[in-house]
Formats: sequence, C-alpha cells, structure tokens
Amino acid sequence: MSKVRVRFAPSPTGYLHIGGARTMLFNWLFARHHGGSLILRIEDTDVERSTDASTDAIIESIKWLGLDWDEGPIVGGEYGPYFQSERLDIYREYAERLLKSGHAYRCYCTPEELSEAREAAMKAGKPPGYTGRCRQLSLEMIRAYEAQGRKPALRFKVPEGETVVNDIVRGDVVFQNEHIDDFVILKSDGYPTYNFAVVIDDALMKITDVIRADEHLPNTPKQIMMYKALGFELPRFAHVSMILGKDKTKLSKRHGATSVTQYRDDGYLPEALINYLVLLGWAYDAEQQIFSREELIQKFTLDKVSKNPAIFDPDKLLWMNGHYIREQDNEVLVDLAIDHLRKAGLVSEEPSNEELSKVRAVVSILKERIRTMGDIVSQGDFFFTDEFAVDDEAISKFLTRDYVPETFEALKARLEAASPFNRQAVEEVIRGYAKEVGRKAGEVIHPLRVALTGRSVSPGIFEVMEILGKDACCRRIDSALKKLARLDA
Repeated sequence: MSKVRVRFAPSPTGYLHIGGARTMLFNWLFARHHGGSLILRIEDTDVERSTDASTDAIIESIKWLGLDWDEGPIVGGEYGPYFQSERLDIYREYAERLLKSGHAYRCYCTPEELSEAREAAMKAGKPPGYTGRCRQLSLEMIRAYEAQGRKPALRFKVPEGETVVNDIVRGDVVFQNEHIDDFVILKSDGYPTYNFAVVIDDALMKITDVIRADEHLPNTPKQIMMYKALGFELPRFAHVSMILGKDKTKLSKRHGATSVTQYRDDGYLPEALINYLVLLGWAYDAEQQIFSREELIQKFTLDKVSKNPAIFDPDKLLWMNGHYIREQDNEVLVDLAIDHLRKAGLVSEEPSNEELSKVRAVVSILKERIRTMGDIVSQGDFFFTDEFAVDDEAISKFLTRDYVPETFEALKARLEAASPFNRQAVEEVIRGYAKEVGRKAGEVIHPLRVALTGRSVSPGIFEVMEILGKDACCRRIDSALKKLARLDA
C-alpha cells in the first residue's frame, strides 16, 4: 500500500460548519492513523462568492480545533499551488488534452438556448438534461458560432455503459452512464468546474484516498470517467453519511448547526467538539463515548463509519462540553473565562491581580455547574457587578417574608464585625444567628442568597460570600433593605 495521502478541500464562501469540520477531522484521523499526509487545498474558483476573509476564517477554525496539515497554505509543499485560483493554467492544459483525445468537445450553446432546451424537454415529459447538440458540430457551424463571437465551454463526452464506484463505506455503487449528461469541464470564461478541477488536483497531488460527504457521491462517476480518460490512477473513495437534525431533516441553523467559530465564541472547548464530531457517523464500539485525541488516532478506521445518517444532538454536545470543562485544568479555564467576562464588560481589558484572583475563585466554584464557558457570564455575573438581574419570583418567594428586614439588619451588623471574612466566619455568623432567633438555617440563607446574587439558586452561599467580600455583601444587603422599605411604603 502506497503512503496514504488525503485532502480536505473547502470552498472559501463562508465559515467552516459542522459538516466540513467533520470531513476535515475524518481525513486528519485517517492520515494520522496510517502515518500519512493531509493536504489542505482551497477550492476558490467560485470567484463571486470566494473571499480571503472566508479562507482566513476556515484556517482559523481548523487551527482552533487543534488540527494541522502537512501540505497547503502557510506550510507549502511540493505539489502546490494549493489555491485552485492559482492553478488555472494547469486545468486548461488538461482540458486541451481531453479535447485532443476526443474525450471532450467545444459547446457553443448560450445560457438562453440551454434554458429553452430544458423547458422544451420538461414540456415533452423528458429529463431536462443537455441534448448533446454540439457533440458533432460541423466545421461550418463552428465557424459560424465563432463569427458570432460565441465563446465555447468544454464538455466531457460521457461514454456508453456504466460506471461503478467502489466505495469503502457503501460498497459498490453502480451508475448508468445514459443518465449522465455530457457535462461542462471548462466554462467559457476559462474557469474549471468543480468535477474537473478536483480530478486534476487529486491526481497531481497524488491523493490516495478521497474521504468526503455522501452528497458528493453522484459526482463520483463523472470524476472516475475523467480519471480513466486522462490515464490517472483512481484513488479509493469513502463517502460518509450526511448529518441530520433530531427531527431527521437536513441539518440547518435551527438545529444548532452554526459555524465552528460560533461554537468557540459560545464557550465550547475544541476537545469536546472534536470528540462529538467523530461520533457523528463513527463508533468504536457501543459503549465508549469519551476519547482522547491519542485514542482517536489509534482507533479510527473507515470500517467503523456508518452508512446511516448521523443525528446531530445539541444536548449531547452540551453534556460532553460540560464533561471536558470539569476535566480541564483550572488555569486554562481562567484564560477562557476572562475572554467571556471581558466581552461582557465584567472585567478590565487588562485584568488586575485582584480581578484575576476573583476569576480563579469563580471558575473553581462554578466549574462543576457550567456546560459552556459562556455560562461563566450568565451564572457568575453577580460576582463582578452589583448591576445583575434579579429574579422576580425569587423576590416574591423569599424577600417578602415579614422577618427578612430584621434578619438583614442583624446580619449586616454581624458581618461588618466579622474578621477574618471567610466562609467559616460567615457560616458561623449565619448559622449562629438562625439558632439564636429559633429559625432554620434555610430560612435565613434563602433570602440572603436572593439579596446577594439575585437568584434562588447559586453555589454554596458561604463560598459565594467569601468571593464577594465583606464590602460587597454588606452593600447588597443594605440595597435589599432599601428596596424592601420602598415596597412597604
């Protein structure tokens, strides 16, 4: 077996989404498992839609996922250029070869003529494909078209018979050539079509295995025809199943299918996203769900890729992300938390040592509760500002009790006198006061939690108070007393 060479070839017309990220991952794992090479190729021949910004975003997403490539943009390689827009002369050369060998021909049909032919075919109850009208043009007709200034496209002449795709995932898939129209390989503007460019690139870059989404399976017989016409050796093909939402429809934004950068910005960890992506269509066994990167490289094989569509479950991804947060080193989480807190305006652009200490404490106390790093804001904003949202239901349930004002007055005085102000000290104060006035500890703690955090659920109140510090605790109790006085007025 020759050295494995695979490729990931995104079109830079937008961000890297879940499907593309999974394709990149499967190729990366396959290459690393076999000690082969992964080539990154940018298919940017769609001039109107391709942008440098999209290219940058795709590369940024791949790097964030922790994946790398052996040849391609940035790293170079002996089979470049790795941008299709820089390979136009190469495509024209091979198009000319197909033309001279009789496997291709010039097509002078205008878009209007093609449209009229399609409409006529549909009215007649026939398939709306290309009629082949330019297959056998006379020299006289060619000269007439040239005189009109028509610029021809090049079409591949589809042979008779059938084409068999030997697919690693799906087995042999047979296509009848009569159902495939003579297709354009080089447009009249000189740009190649996808099916043509990909064959030339994969052949010249010595790709041994093409691993891609099964939406490309109908393209494969066309590509095989061109491989054979040009005398290129066929790669092995593996078409992996499509990804569906939980409702079994094609994955879209309503299913939570956003870009990789959006998951990053929402506070997902790359390790969690990698682990989840690999399970979309691949399973090592019926039990194991959590894999280290080293385990995935060791265990990933195409024979365990399913033919059935994968179901994207955002809840499972969220669970998995929570698992990876709990397993992650706290200092790594602190850096991520600061990014989210900074964007929310809760810490300084350049956090002080005091702010950093508080973030470390908050990460430690919330680590077991959050499922994304973005939750550090929604669940922990009250640690950093007095301007936090207050749950009206919590106020109604806990702060309207008749004993609360008296309780708050007493606690404020005792907390102001507490020294040192730590979890042990505040627990002594609160439990001591409750016992002194004959109340259950919860009857004191619940209203206090609402006053300090704005909510009825939080981490342990004594730990919360230690992080907040004496001044903030007393200030918030005083603020709650003033609110209660206004309610009674």
